[in-house]
Amino acid sequence: MANVNQPIYILPEDTQRFLGRDAQRMNILAGKVLAETIRTTLGPKGMDKMLTDNLDDIVITNDGATILQEMDIAHPAAKMIVEIAKKQESVVGDGTTTAVIIAGELLAKAEELLDEGIHSSTIILGYRDALSKVYEILNHISIDAKDKETLLKVAMTAITGKGFDYGKKQLANLIVDGVLKIEENGKVDKDNLNIQRVSGGSIDDSKIINGVLIDKGRAVDSMPKKVENAKIALLKYPIELKDLESDGKIKIKDPSQIQAFIDNEEEMIKDLVNKVIDSGANVLFSQKGIDDLALHYLSKAGIFAIKRVKKSDIKRLEKATGAKLVTSVDDLNPRNLGEAGVVYEKKIFDEILTFVEESKNPKASSIILRGSTKYVTSKVERALDDGIGVVSATLEDGKVVIGGGSSEIEIAQQLKKYASAISGREQLAIEAYGKALEVVPKTLAENAGLDSIDILVDLRAAHDKSKCMGLNIFEGKIIDMKEAGIIEPQRIKKQAIQSATEVTEMILRIDDLVAAKGGLEEAGADDGLDNSGMPPGGMPGGMPPMM
Repeated sequence: MANVNQPIYILPEDTQRFLGRDAQRMNILAGKVLAETIRTTLGPKGMDKMLTDNLDDIVITNDGATILQEMDIAHPAAKMIVEIAKKQESVVGDGTTTAVIIAGELLAKAEELLDEGIHSSTIILGYRDALSKVYEILNHISIDAKDKETLLKVAMTAITGKGFDYGKKQLANLIVDGVLKIEENGKVDKDNLNIQRVSGGSIDDSKIINGVLIDKGRAVDSMPKKVENAKIALLKYPIELKDLESDGKIKIKDPSQIQAFIDNEEEMIKDLVNKVIDSGANVLFSQKGIDDLALHYLSKAGIFAIKRVKKSDIKRLEKATGAKLVTSVDDLNPRNLGEAGVVYEKKIFDEILTFVEESKNPKASSIILRGSTKYVTSKVERALDDGIGVVSATLEDGKVVIGGGSSEIEIAQQLKKYASAISGREQLAIEAYGKALEVVPKTLAENAGLDSIDILVDLRAAHDKSKCMGLNIFEGKIIDMKEAGIIEPQRIKKQAIQSATEVTEMILRIDDLVAAKGGLEEAGADDGLDNSGMPPGGMPGGMPPMM
């Protein structure tokens, strides 16, 4: 008779397995560590991170999405939190750090409840109930506004603390003007606003261009430098002879045949160029290559041409000029051409750029971003991206909330009142949820070198009198944030809290973690288990190990 205590091997021998509380502990710890990593970047006095890769490329930033993108995250639970940051960045363009630290704090509060014997299913139900109430509270405390003055305040709030506060008013104006130029019927397509970095000069030299900017100059210097009343052709087809796909041999018996062969190639190129000329185009943007001989003929015809233009620039040119991208030179005709008042080349510092202005449809714009070095311009560009995202969200939704930790404190206080009316253990989860949201003003205070306990106490007391009170970290005082103009789009708060809650729920629902050997070790998991990946003593209840 077979031995009933014989282990049953189901998984490979080199597999690690973590069960129940151990799996939850590991995943919660990963989320808390990730949140702690970037929480020091939150707010106007947040610090920067310096990141380097194997090629010694340096990134200096306090943007949460950029930090998480550049870091080599290995732990599976931490990767889930990184995904919410990416989603926050794509949906709103800002608030990534807020989303991550709220997720980390929700996990920390959940861990305290688990230690008290509350089941994860109860915590999840309480968190879901709290999230529904948060939506209701946010709608109640939001302010309807999308005038230019409000947009400027939103932009300045977003870029404050990015390391160049001396130029934030000018940058805020650039952001708002740029977004308003590309807004159509209450919607904003951020792809229509191009940011071109030019190292050299200062941030004060940055400016907005009412048109499309291409980061290239004419293909050859003999072409005209400026074309007025431009007729623009967009071409996806290369103006060059195709290479033979198979080896071939040509037998030449007479030297004159060599010249005839060359003349034949020239005629083929010339024929392609003539089709461009016959279409009436005097400006050509090609997504593919252009042969040197073709460039010579285009130059003789007085055509301004640029080769290998980026796909994103081609799309903006289509939008702005009304031109249609054609896949064959034979399809070029006057109906497919776009129009612009002027196309010209200009050198700014060491960069040669092409400007397409006075276009048929002005719903495309560009910002020339200046800075002393490439690191400065790179950092400012990330701030501009955040600003463009929040201004676009405000313009589309028309709803803003008060910043400076004011919204989180108000939500936390209302959740506390709401929890008192809920029976059962879910009440504890809702209370914990509200306390977790206080991590935002708490972190703002800590990053400013203030006493976070005193600040939270003062904020709670101030909110009994006014819902607009928040933390002025520069003065270390509790003030009316609405009067100070510290406001943010409602969409940022809503998306950050929603994403943080959803990823917390996903992590809390995991009670079994199976991984190939080495996978979790590479992720830096501190198991505290035996070599088999099981809790000391094997599986609970005397069951044989599943290895």
